[in-house]
Amino acid sequence: MWQLIRINKRNSILLLALMAAVLLALGYVIGAALQTYVPRARHTYGTEAAVNGGAWGIAVAAGVWLVLAALSFSGGDQILLAASGAKAVTHDVHPQLFNIVEEMKIAAGLPAMPKVYIIPDPAPNAFATGRSPKTASVAVTAGLLGKLNRHELQGVVAHEISHILHRDILFVTLAGIMLGAIVLISQVFLRGTFYGAMAGRRRRYSSGGGQAQLILMIVALICAVLAPLFAFLLYLALSRKREYLADAGAARLTRYPAGLADALEKIAADPSPQLGRANKVTAPMYIANPFKKGRTLSDITSTHPPISERIRILRNMSAGASFRDYSEAFTRTTKAGSVVPTAAISSETISLREPAAESKPQKTASQTKQVGDLIRAVNAFTFLTCSCGLKMKIPPNYRADRVKCPRCAKVSKTKGSGVNC
Repeated sequence: MWQLIRINKRNSILLLALMAAVLLALGYVIGAALQTYVPRARHTYGTEAAVNGGAWGIAVAAGVWLVLAALSFSGGDQILLAASGAKAVTHDVHPQLFNIVEEMKIAAGLPAMPKVYIIPDPAPNAFATGRSPKTASVAVTAGLLGKLNRHELQGVVAHEISHILHRDILFVTLAGIMLGAIVLISQVFLRGTFYGAMAGRRRRYSSGGGQAQLILMIVALICAVLAPLFAFLLYLALSRKREYLADAGAARLTRYPAGLADALEKIAADPSPQLGRANKVTAPMYIANPFKKGRTLSDITSTHPPISERIRILRNMSAGASFRDYSEAFTRTTKAGSVVPTAAISSETISLREPAAESKPQKTASQTKQVGDLIRAVNAFTFLTCSCGLKMKIPPNYRADRVKCPRCAKVSKTKGSGVNC
């Protein structure tokens, strides 16, 4: 496990270095092109202007990334949780979820219990965030809790705990920030160039340096278009590989790959509307793509591997639950080389376990009711059961201290112990 973490870190640093090179190169080219357009540079052309402008461009690009990185480190996890609508909950809201998170924390050997959040949304999904295993958080949707049994929920939580254990949450966040900086700089330059051209503000070229300036501007425009695409491909490689490795880690922690496979099947087939608070920034953090899309070109450019492929790999783990077993199942399923680094595949043997007896699956109406109640609980509703058996759901903005039962007209207290009158 520690060898895999070390290899993960090394590969992540290499990818981050490549993205940093793209960012700084983009800054240099744009700076060199813009330097010939500012009034103070009119007396310098050629190499001197390009070098001066390039240096300024690198400084600006690095500055943008440092500012975004500082904001992320100071509270990026809380920003992601707030943007997703996640709310911190106590053990009383969902004891089973807390028990599973604690089980997987112990199995993974994490130094601290991750904070637990619930997203009040009927679409089943989950993600992990945080700067380190000591400050990590796990967020799941109410839809996930209402539609998965214990084995399936354990598989999803183990997947997110694996992201924490492998240090994915930090590196993916840093890569996302760098990608955002590249896109931001490119968009500012492209839009500024477009509006400048539309307004007729382009400077006339002098006979001595006009051709060189035009070439620099064309090169800068090409780089501004291609740099975000290249950086996104690097980010795609980072994200997709980590999803496979998190699946492998989940199978290893639970010793029951079928649990995660069943969960992914339910997530993929769920008819709920698209996750309401999902956006392009938070989408890569989720266990499955939160956007409802068909099997089109968008699947190729998704930060998640095809969910059907992930399910088949997990189903093919019939011999054991180790990284070696996942690697062999991956190769059999995809006909490609192993996604698990060779140096991380040890001779350990992890046998599969048999699932405990589960109760009969809930009917759709019962699931919908459970999800609705959980969403209300997360949103601080009060639940009162009248003596006639009716369960009343009191919203948090209800100010009266008593409520009348709509079925039997008996009056119950809404504050204090909650015991019926």
